[in-house]
Amino acid sequence: METLHITNGSVLTQILLELEVQGDYLTWDEMLCEGPTTEKIDSKEFLELRSDFFNKFYNLELDKDKFHEDINKLSHTENYSEIVLWFEYDLFCHINMLAAINVIRQKKIKLPLYLVCSGRIEGEDNLKGLGELNASQLLKHYKNKVKLTENDMEVASTLWKTYCGKDHNLFKPYIIKNDTNFQYLTNCLKAHLQRFPESKSGLSIIEENILVIIRDNEVKSRHHLLGYILNYQGYYGYGDLQFHRIIENLKIFFDETETRIKLNRKGHVALLRQTNFSSEVNNNIDYGGVNRLDFQFSTKENKLIKTPINAY
Repeated sequence: METLHITNGSVLTQILLELEVQGDYLTWDEMLCEGPTTEKIDSKEFLELRSDFFNKFYNLELDKDKFHEDINKLSHTENYSEIVLWFEYDLFCHINMLAAINVIRQKKIKLPLYLVCSGRIEGEDNLKGLGELNASQLLKHYKNKVKLTENDMEVASTLWKTYCGKDHNLFKPYIIKNDTNFQYLTNCLKAHLQRFPESKSGLSIIEENILVIIRDNEVKSRHHLLGYILNYQGYYGYGDLQFHRIIENLKIFFDETETRIKLNRKGHVALLRQTNFSSEVNNNIDYGGVNRLDFQFSTKENKLIKTPINAY
């Protein structure tokens, strides 16, 4: 009987193989924190939605054969004694983790389910991803893996259903009270709601932070800017691909030369939150079951509100 390890990416899978962590591996190569989703993951509708999304927004082809190969491992679990999830503290990982747990529940798999989750590390100032840990730290995390309870899995199922649904304010009770073994859940859900356009500026917290970085630092190029963003993104866990797209959307707010990126007048106005630039940026990406431009985040009410043009 083997352990089935579900990892958050190929980098971690390779590290675990090199450390000779025994078991079979399913590498969860998705970024479900962006794009449309359906509640049932192992379905033709889900695959078509994801394929269309990657093609439209990132000009990428989804590897459907790999998707079927990976999901198929969860259709034949008779040789496994347990499943271990390897996901990190950020929103990117948490949405993927919720999806993985839901596939396991949808397939009625009754094996013990464990979680290895990195974040705060003793003696370290910054939160750490699993791939950033040294061998000793990673193996210690594995040794101290947390067994998920029925309540944990029920909450994960509810949250995934909410994410695929139309009312993301239903996340709010889980931001206020977290009685699960998902230590960073509150931070991730809060970060998710702040991805929607802020009601005054029309920018998300991510977009606003990027403009602040440009304003407050001597940024020499987009590559230089990307380095700053990756280091100061908090609980998002976004990768290069996602930030390249966001930076491109924000180019109306900065002037670019061969040696410098500087905030322009429109960028300074945006940071003053005196004009709503949501439609001008036009970042019309879906988050699960909702389109980003259909809602705005009200700092005053601390919740999502219908965008005025879509309110009725």
